[in-house]
Amino acid sequence: MTYKFIIYGLLSLIISCKSPLNTKDSTTSGIQYKGDSIYHLNGKVLRVVDGDTAEMLYNNELPLMIRFEHIDAPEIRGNQPYGIEAKQVLEELCLGQEVTLITRAEFDMGGRIIGEIINANGINVNQEMVKKGYAWHFKKYSKNTTYATLEKEASQHNLGLWRLESPMAPWDFRKR
Repeated sequence: MTYKFIIYGLLSLIISCKSPLNTKDSTTSGIQYKGDSIYHLNGKVLRVVDGDTAEMLYNNELPLMIRFEHIDAPEIRGNQPYGIEAKQVLEELCLGQEVTLITRAEFDMGGRIIGEIINANGINVNQEMVKKGYAWHFKKYSKNTTYATLEKEASQHNLGLWRLESPMAPWDFRKR
């Protein structure tokens, strides 16, 4: 528990020393934010935990656990269908790469920083996971219409988890 507070404190200090970026930046097109301060943090993805969580080394010294904003991927715990596949696709998209984390410096209850990842090829990884059918748009926490459209298109084309006869959303799977 103390570790989370130390990480949060260090990250808050580092971020407070940086200037907020304008939401009109071209790399954030299609991204809707509630807050005014948006930060771009560069680092390397060290490992992928599951289809919506990864660890990034920020500034070559601070490991950050990232919760991918706007999406919810199938669970590995409990063997939800497409959980392992979602993790593998996320690894293909960003593992070992220098990436940019776009964040408002908000954290989830597990202490993970919430944000979007832009990979070395300039691809928004969060959007790509939904587009390929390996994550849902997490509508409970996101009203971003880009993600809603990507999910609808993936479903219509039976991509990824949408190949299942009755795919179960992760938030429903966790309730079982």
